[in-house]
Amino acid sequence: MTDQQFCGHCGEPGEHPLCVRQLALDPPRYCTRCRRRMVVQVHPTGWSARCVEHGAISG
Repeated sequence: MTDQQFCGHCGEPGEHPLCVRQLALDPPRYCTRCRRRMVVQVHPTGWSARCVEHGAISG
């Protein structure tokens, strides 16, 4: 079973083709495990996002 229950782009349940294409360009805005809005920082070399419940991810 995967940890992803929610879309990282729109926060809705499941995975959506349009959102998957958007996430190839932009960092996720929602935690895929709990649907909370994440704090996102974009850096010249990538991005980092932090969920209050599940911690940090980067790309």
